[in-house]
Amino acid sequence: MPSDAGFTAFIGLDWADAKHDFCLQPGDSGAREFGTFAHQAEAIEAWAHGIHQRFGGRIAIALELAKGPVVYALQKYDFLVLFPINPTLLAKYREAFKPSRAKDDPTDAQLALDLMQRYPHRFTPLKPQSVAMRTLGFLVEQRRLLVDDKKRLVNRLGNTPKQYYPQALDWFEQHDTVVFSDFFLRWPTLKQAKHARVATLEAFFREHNVRSAKLIAEPVQSIRTALPLTDDPAVITTHRLLAIALVEQLQVALRAIDRFDQEIAALAPTLPDYPLFHALPGSGPILAPRLLAAFGEQRERFARADQLRRYSGIAPVTQRSGKKSWVHWRWQCPTFVCQTFVEWAAQTINKSFWAGAFYRQQRAKGSPHQVAVRALAFKWIRILHRCWQSRTPYDESRYLMALQRRGCPCSPG
Repeated sequence: MPSDAGFTAFIGLDWADAKHDFCLQPGDSGAREFGTFAHQAEAIEAWAHGIHQRFGGRIAIALELAKGPVVYALQKYDFLVLFPINPTLLAKYREAFKPSRAKDDPTDAQLALDLMQRYPHRFTPLKPQSVAMRTLGFLVEQRRLLVDDKKRLVNRLGNTPKQYYPQALDWFEQHDTVVFSDFFLRWPTLKQAKHARVATLEAFFREHNVRSAKLIAEPVQSIRTALPLTDDPAVITTHRLLAIALVEQLQVALRAIDRFDQEIAALAPTLPDYPLFHALPGSGPILAPRLLAAFGEQRERFARADQLRRYSGIAPVTQRSGKKSWVHWRWQCPTFVCQTFVEWAAQTINKSFWAGAFYRQQRAKGSPHQVAVRALAFKWIRILHRCWQSRTPYDESRYLMALQRRGCPCSPG
């Protein structure tokens, strides 16, 4: 980074859990110095203010992160400008000088500084979005982590009762619900369920908003006539304890997801671009906020649709070597953003005429389901990007008319 960019000093930073190594070069000198500081609030505060008192003005820092504890700590200081560097790029740069691939924290800090100074046009400073948008981004991503936890617990619950109490799984169509978990905690064995009075069982289902007499009668009758899979106390006692532990964890996850849903539902509609995504086919209360967070509010960040396609990992990569050429999906991309576009595109197959026609067209060509959905997501990003840049809500009928004028096979005949 040239000195005329207005930086009084340049720093390469290699982060770690306990301490951070840095390589510093003044803006008016080629001399470099190395140092470390602990990953503690007081140590970071002392280091940042010490650097500023020494050099003043704005200071550029190159590091491998775009988010994380050290990034959040350094963003407090308006005199520090952070330049994220892709970790893979830094690793490849290190290998160019160290074929042994030996890693050394001070050396990595120096290499990060080299990259920032030698190729300034390759890196853009980290520009945080608004507090509301960043909050939404954290909420939807952390909610997905909880959903993944819930899925793991449900999968384990699908196996544990099978060892001694498989009927409990048959009585409920879905096992990630409050009614299932409450039932299991109250009657964790078939013997206990069979000892329950019919009136008690019926009252339980009514308390959990099961109003249909038929839906209540079927499991109640099944409980009365069910035969135990095993009478072995060793099997029943141990698997009952494990199943109860899993159900209790599931209940915690369900309550946590519900709290996140409430926070997202309250925050997302307050953001100016929310109506653009809320009205999309198949978006709903879960995917609309995720799409909004994926696009963000900095329109200069994705000036063209292909930039967002590459960033999200939806755009495939073509590799060529000699006479060989092959195409594969991008491996280095934000997984959650890629999941968002793919999962939403799958929801539009039955809710958008052209999306359904395009998907069936891809399947007819022999593409597997996942490949066809990603191809559909590739199409959708261009449309959404245009709506986002122009702040114009998506209009299905208008888009279908445009397809008809172009003679597209995905348009209504």
